[in-house]
Amino acid sequence: MTPFLQFILLMTILLIVAKAAGYLATLLHQPSVLGELIVGVVLGPSLVDVMHLAPFTDIALHEVIHDLSEMGVLLLMFVAGLELHLSDLARNSKVSALAGTLGVLVPVTMGWLIGLAFGYPHEQAIFLGLILGATSVSISAQTLMELKVLRSRVGLGLLGAAVFDDVLVILALSVFLAFMGESAGMGAVLLVFVRMIIFLAASVAFGHWLLPWTVRRVSRWPISQGVLTLALVVMFSYALAAELVGGMAAITGSFLAGLMFSRSPEKERLERGISALAYSFFVPVFFVSIGLSVNVRSLDASILWFVVAIIAVSVIGKWGGAGLGARWGGFTWRESVQLGAGMISRGEVGLILASVGQAQGMIGAKEFSAMVAMVLFSTLITPPILRSLFKSHAVVQSQPTEPAK
Repeated sequence: MTPFLQFILLMTILLIVAKAAGYLATLLHQPSVLGELIVGVVLGPSLVDVMHLAPFTDIALHEVIHDLSEMGVLLLMFVAGLELHLSDLARNSKVSALAGTLGVLVPVTMGWLIGLAFGYPHEQAIFLGLILGATSVSISAQTLMELKVLRSRVGLGLLGAAVFDDVLVILALSVFLAFMGESAGMGAVLLVFVRMIIFLAASVAFGHWLLPWTVRRVSRWPISQGVLTLALVVMFSYALAAELVGGMAAITGSFLAGLMFSRSPEKERLERGISALAYSFFVPVFFVSIGLSVNVRSLDASILWFVVAIIAVSVIGKWGGAGLGARWGGFTWRESVQLGAGMISRGEVGLILASVGQAQGMIGAKEFSAMVAMVLFSTLITPPILRSLFKSHAVVQSQPTEPAK
């Protein structure tokens, strides 16, 4: 078959199994995203290894699937931002700041101590902790949207905490590299911080003053889906700016773009258009691709106890740290536990940091396989945990209120 025919055959398989697995998950009273994640593991090199079956000989397919999945997570976070409002996040800024901060400090510290306990040098132990400090909120955001609680206090606090988490992990990584001699000292760290401020300020300024005028003008043009195309262009631009200007994750830029469009009178039409585009194609590919990117069989049995310790610390540190931060910020204990659970997943962010560490020689092949196991485990357990925590407690979805003092 030609490369294009191989591509459409693979897309047909992935979309069918993703939707079927999602449906089966709902029959078992679990979020559909759990089924899509699990079927990705089944189709990946851990079991079936679909990418290496006889029909698929085009080596470029791996890169194509990766790019489509990246598009899926951008669209997912744009939709999450579109459902909210900047003022909603501002009401929970204290909780977000404390949960995001402790959600980084606690797992990073615990990861560093675990590394030392297993005999790793300080530098490697610290980097192991930095990987544990990351959070991929896309899995939790999708689960909360399915449960229709994204606009609850917990959902708003979770998304805000994820932004703080992203900023703190990038800053911590920059400081670490500065002390390791990979950059020009603390001046480089200050530059990273300034770039973040510039990106965030420019994003909010454009979204507040120029974007509404641009939307009004484009909506009057006699072209098909003009506003939808504008939304995609702005989303891509914010994602690019987040990476290139702010030094942050592209998904943070996509989320901010969604927040800016949430003030638009075209919001409902955009939600329908973007959601149809995302959930019919790109988002299922993203969730399945997480499983396609890991190989459970590559795990080294000689470091079994290290893997178990890393997984335990990743869950306890992030859940406990973010949860205590939320409680300190004024959430109830139930809300704090729910928010902390939503921060557990490492997803693609954890894999990226682990890959960076391996490329720079900070972790070896065995440590990388341990991190892959941690990412997979934390990503798979997050949806059912959130489902169980919200199932027995109805969350008010009206306008969020101030946390109790």
